[in-house]
Amino acid sequence: MAVEQPNNPLHGKTLEMILNELVDYYGWEQLGYHININSFNHDPSIKSSLKFLRKTPWARQKVEDLYLRMLERR
Repeated sequence: MAVEQPNNPLHGKTLEMILNELVDYYGWEQLGYHININSFNHDPSIKSSLKFLRKTPWARQKVEDLYLRMLERR
């Protein structure tokens, strides 16, 4: 049974959706500045970034944290 999480802004968001929103908001250059990982700074793409983020929990956490900060600024 699915549990509703009305106060969790990440609920129902896929990593791809989060990443696309961050790229739209910041652009790759600023995203690479905020989170210094190669998949954001060198030949960035959604596909390569998702592959890295799915295998790297600390990087995924940084992306989710930046996404939450972006939502607060909107």
